Formats: sequence, structure tokens, C-alpha cells
Amino acid sequence: MTFLKDVLLKPKSLENWPVLMLSQTKLQLFKFAALHILPKPLHLSTSSRTTKISCISLLKKCKSMQHLKQIQTQILITGLNQSGDILNKLMVCCADPSIGNLHYAERIFNYIDIPGLFIYNLMIKAFTKNGSFRKAVLLFRQLREEGLSPDNFTYPFVFKAIGCLGEVREGEKVYGFVVKSGLEFDTYVCNSLMDMYAEVGKVENFKQVFEEMPERDVVSWNILISGFVKCRRYEDAVDGFRLMQRQSSLMPDEATVVSTLSACTALKMLDLGKEIHRYVSEKLGFTIKIGNALVDMYCKCGHLSIARQIFYDMPIKTVICSTSMVSGYVNCGQLDEARELFERSPVRDIVLWTAMINGYVQFNRFDEAVALFREMQIRSVCPDRFTLVALLTGCAQSGTLEQGQWIHGYIDENKIAIDTVVGTALIEMYAKCGSIEKSLEIFNGLQEKDTASWTSIICGLAMNGKTSKALELFSEMEQTGIKPDDITFIGVLSACSHGGLVVEGRNHFTSMTKVYRIKPKLEHYGCLIDLLGRAGQLDEAEELIEKIPNVNNEVIIPLYGALLSACRTHGNVEMGERVAKRLVGIDSGDSSVHSLLANIYASADRWEDVMKVRRKMKKLGVKKVPGCSLVDVNGIVHEFLAGNASHQK
Repeated sequence: MTFLKDVLLKPKSLENWPVLMLSQTKLQLFKFAALHILPKPLHLSTSSRTTKISCISLLKKCKSMQHLKQIQTQILITGLNQSGDILNKLMVCCADPSIGNLHYAERIFNYIDIPGLFIYNLMIKAFTKNGSFRKAVLLFRQLREEGLSPDNFTYPFVFKAIGCLGEVREGEKVYGFVVKSGLEFDTYVCNSLMDMYAEVGKVENFKQVFEEMPERDVVSWNILISGFVKCRRYEDAVDGFRLMQRQSSLMPDEATVVSTLSACTALKMLDLGKEIHRYVSEKLGFTIKIGNALVDMYCKCGHLSIARQIFYDMPIKTVICSTSMVSGYVNCGQLDEARELFERSPVRDIVLWTAMINGYVQFNRFDEAVALFREMQIRSVCPDRFTLVALLTGCAQSGTLEQGQWIHGYIDENKIAIDTVVGTALIEMYAKCGSIEKSLEIFNGLQEKDTASWTSIICGLAMNGKTSKALELFSEMEQTGIKPDDITFIGVLSACSHGGLVVEGRNHFTSMTKVYRIKPKLEHYGCLIDLLGRAGQLDEAEELIEKIPNVNNEVIIPLYGALLSACRTHGNVEMGERVAKRLVGIDSGDSSVHSLLANIYASADRWEDVMKVRRKMKKLGVKKVPGCSLVDVNGIVHEFLAGNASHQK
């Protein structure tokens, strides 16, 4: 009775004990306990005897966990638990998420004295699909310790688990076992190995595996293309698709099309996207995933009319394609159409809500963004970090500190983690609202700091005139080994400009190009010219503009505009006239050029020339754009134009 007592009292109850090898005494106790403890067994016809075939047939028809336990009871009562075939089928049912329970399957597995390779493979696959990647890898090690030889059904899910864990070295060890077992050219195993390398970003590794494969199926090509997309190697993904068309007789399937369309979207490669669209229409046929990908591609490539047509032709409109269409309308500035579609969408997930809120923020309709966020709360939709970042960005743009503080309070009250993404948005919001000390407090409190968070605080300090602190943190950033990007250097050069640090500015500009291999953009040249202009180094600034390679009007106008402003500050009439003539020759409709030239003449008491400039402005129909101010009154942002008394306030 001791054994039965243990069975009844231990947490692992008798119903979880399909043991392969039991003594006759223990087996009798199992039968006894099964009759009194386990769920009532299924009643088979009296004219038939319970056989292995009938039990397997019952397991194949099993639809629920309760049903499964009844069949298990029948197996124990009749002594068929000794059968390997029945045990295998029982484990298949237990590990099936639609029928069984993985925890229950694991408990049964732990009581099997000598599990076979089939059951090991089954459990490794179940753990991997369930997201229990560490357990899958540990089970693989146990399998080898038991002396079993893994096969081409074992390795794919082991590689999948390792890829999700990001453990490259472990994957390379497992690949060593693959080679020893002679499966290094098995297509199924190679595909899973490629997928693992793609998951951890090892592009050259999965390319090498692909190139060395003696046989490739459509999955091989799909993993190659999707791997490039995962690693943001979009040109390579397109090249992979073209290579598949040239070298393979295999037809691209849904996965091929969706991955390649993702690359087309990133590269704005509309011609290839249209080619794939024709292939889908003529040969492959539309699916929900392909429809979603096409809508997203056309929206992001600016062809909203085609995207709209595909969207309305889709028999089933998922929240994914609705989000793509809303984002498409937003990108084209059609916010009212975006809101109309948003309201019509039968399902609204957090991504769709965030897309609409972000649209309002993007076009400075911040009050509507906040109102939509409040509606979201009323509907009990929990925001994610991207929703909050969109709102904080709106606060930063409009300078509404009170709203930003309220959102910060919401984050704290709801115990939302301030990671690098949320932290960076908070740093930027407080900095742009003038609370730079609060920005520093948040920055110092971040457990992990990435390039974006360092850049945000450096730019914030620069715009608030904290030059020394900005450059100090930049030096600290370099020492920690975090690589600055082009935006970081905008903050650094801006700090040098505000502090009048000409030598340091030149050195950092050189470091950006020579050390970090960052190609200067308009903003970098603008900061350096502003720095030189403030310091009175006008000749050097003009020379710098003339040396910019491949210059175009979009770059030249703001740079010469900055130089013209410096000419006004330092009273350099001769250079001012020269620069103004160049600018007027490029864009005669820019009121700021005419206004700056008039002011330069005025500062030199050349009033006749001032009148000539103003008459020319009138003749050309150039009107000076009035200045405006944004004022936060009781949480509502009001815009006031200079010289306009029509505002209700």
C-alpha cells in the first residue's frame, strides 16, 4: 500500500503515470487506482475487446483533455500502457495545443523510464513552439546523454530554439553533431540552420550554408530572402528573388512574395512590386497575407489609389491592412480619411490606435491626438510604449510641458517600464520644454543607454545652452564604446556653435567624416557654417559651401541663408549682396532672403537700397511670412500670428 499511498498523495498524481516498465504488483495497483481515481473510462461495445488498434483509433478521434484522460484510464486498466505505439500516440495528443496540455505532457514524459527518439523529438518540437526554448535545448542534451542519435526531425527545432535564444556558439556546437551524424546536406536541416543564422544576424553564415546546399526547395529560397529582410539587407533580398527566378524552376509562393514585397517597400522599389503584383494576379492568387503586403507596399510607395483598390477588393479586411491604409492616408496628409477608416474598422488593436494618434502628432494636431488617447483609455485599450512615445513627441513639438508631465505620471502610475525607447522620448520632451535638469535625471536613471538616448541628452543640452555638459557627455559616450550616429554629431556641432568653440567644432566635424565615416548632411554643414558665422569667419564659411560635393538647391539655399544671416550680424554688406544675388537667382520667392538683404542695407544706412529691395519684393509678389507663437492655455495649445488680432483669446 506504500506505493499506492505515494501515488495518491504526491503532487504528481496517478493519472500522470503511463510508465513503460512496471512490476506485476504495481501494475495491479495502477488498475485499482485507475478504477477509483482517474476519470471514468470510455465504455466500449461489449461485443468488442479493447485492443491496441481500438485505443489508437480513440486517440486519433480525441477532441479534449477530459476525453484524453478517459482514454488514458482505459489504457491503464487494460494494460496497454506497455505498448510503445500507444504511448507515442498518447504523447502526440498530450503535446497538441488544441487538445492536450504541454505541462501534462511534460509530467508524463518525466515518468517514462526510457523515452524513444520519437517522444524526444515530439517534446523538443512542443517546447520550441510553446516558446520554452531553454527546455528544448536541455532536452536535446539529455537525448544525447541517453545515447540516442538525433535525426533530421530533431535538429530543425533545436536550431529554432537556439536562434530564438540568440546563442550562436551553442548553434555551432549542434552543427558539429549534425556533421558527425552525416546530415549536413539534408535540406530540412540546412533550412533550419540558415534560419538560426538569420535569427541572430549572421548574414555571411546563412549565405554560405545556402550556397553549399546540393538541393534547395522553395523553403530554402524563402529563408534566404526573409533572412536578408530580417537583417535589413534589402538589396540582397531583391537579388535573392531575382536569383531564384533565374536559377530555379521553383515557383515563388506566398512566403516568397511577402518577404520580397517587404524589401520592395523598404527600398521604394515600385517597379518590382508591380511585377510581383502581376505574378500574384496571373499565377499565384491572392491570400490575406499577400493582400496585406501589397496594400502596405503601395501605401508606403505613395500610390494610395492602387492600395485603396486592393484594400476594398479584399474579402476579409484584417486589422493589419486597415493599419496600413490608415498609415497611408496619414503619410499623404489625408487625416480625415484616415480617421474615417479608423472609425469603420471592426477591430482596432493597439497598433491601429497608435498609427492614428501618431498621424495627428505628425501634422501638429496634438489636441486631437490627446483626445483620441483619452477615448482609448475609456475603451480600456492599454497603450504600449510606442503610443506613449508618439504622445511625448507631440508634447515636445508643441512645448506643452504640463501635458508631458501628465503622460510621465501615467507611465509611473501604470508601472510602465522606462526603457531606452520611452526614456529617450521623455528626455527629448523635457529638453524641448526647457526642463533640462529633468532630462538629465531621467537619462542618469536609465539602466541601459543606447545611441538614441545618448544623442537625445546631448542634443537637449546643446539646445538649452549647456555646451560644456553636452561635450562632456559626448566624450563619455565615446569612452563607453557606444558609436555616435549622424544625429549625435548634429547635437555636438550645435553645442560648439552655441558655445563659440570654433576649433572644437572643426575637430568634431573632421572626426565625424574621418573616424566614424559619416557622410555630412545639410544639418552638419549648417551647424558648422553657423559656428563660423557667429565667430565672424565668413570667408571660411563661404569657402566651405563652395567645396560641398554634389551640391543641389535643397542644400545650397539654407546654407547660403545662414551665411547671409551672419553677414547681417557682422555688417558685411559686400558679401551679403553677393550671397543674396545667388539666392535670388535660385529662389526669388523666398521672403527671408529679401528681408535679410534689406536689413543688411538698413544696418549700413543704405536706405535707398532698402527701398529698392522692398519695391522688388512687391513687384515679384513676395510677402513676408508672419511670425507665430504657440501658447498653452489650460492644456490647449493656441497659435497667435504676428499682427493678427482675430484670435478669440
